[in-house]
Amino acid sequence: MIAILTFPDLSPEIFSIDLFGMTLALRWYALAYIVGILIGWRIVVRAISRPDLWRNDTPVMTRQQVEDLLFWVILGVILGGRLGYVLFYQPAYYLQNPGEILRVWEGGMSFHGGAIGVILAGLIFTLRKRINTISTGDMVCLGLAPGLFLGRLANFINAELWGRPTDLPWGVAFPTVAAQNCPDVAGICARHPSQLYEALLEGLILGALLIYMAWRRGALKYEGLIGGTFLTGYGLARFVVEFVRQPDAQFVSPGNPLGLAWHVGGWGLTMGQLLSLPMIAIGIYFIARAKRNG
Repeated sequence: MIAILTFPDLSPEIFSIDLFGMTLALRWYALAYIVGILIGWRIVVRAISRPDLWRNDTPVMTRQQVEDLLFWVILGVILGGRLGYVLFYQPAYYLQNPGEILRVWEGGMSFHGGAIGVILAGLIFTLRKRINTISTGDMVCLGLAPGLFLGRLANFINAELWGRPTDLPWGVAFPTVAAQNCPDVAGICARHPSQLYEALLEGLILGALLIYMAWRRGALKYEGLIGGTFLTGYGLARFVVEFVRQPDAQFVSPGNPLGLAWHVGGWGLTMGQLLSLPMIAIGIYFIARAKRNG
């Protein structure tokens, strides 16, 4: 092995306090959600304050409507993310232990489930308010990247969702027992920091692209272009990173060491890749639709 990067000495908890016999803690993951939502909200507010960015110089919503929608988005992220994890990744376990479904603080969230939750929440909100649903989707997608970036950094700090073993010089020796369980590696096991790959691709690069398209290329004037680009960009980034990301343990078996959720003759796709394919297809459809109707 050429080199191993030592995992930084960081605690998943920023601080904790004991109150009335209970321990209350602020974790990096929770802070990432809070700060990501606030930054995304500010990006959206700046966008609607610029009428020239929108078709017919008319933003899709007022600031008050954006603030009302924020509650629905948060609800969609939490409920969708949790139920998505339950249904996509461990349905058998939670069927046997239904009482643990609500224990969100113990971890277990799915981005794809959260995305579905946000879409449903936005659809309900816009239909009730009689607001353009597709342009609302563009607006929401414009503000999602900061949360993705910070969330993946929090995954790294939590030493979770790490990648497969690697001998590349930037391989990280994650400290958990599970991360060091590498049967084919003698000594310390270094793994791909796949959380950082996703933070770079899904957060920084995709977020910068969307902002450039909205502010410099007039993309918000084309209904569905920002949303379609986000869905396609995220789907492609996640699909690629899945090749080096350690699969969920429930999919790994002696005959399926790569943890493929669907496979034939040793070839197949992980659950993350399967869930990303519809995102890519829908994203391409909206991009084509926006160009066609532009």
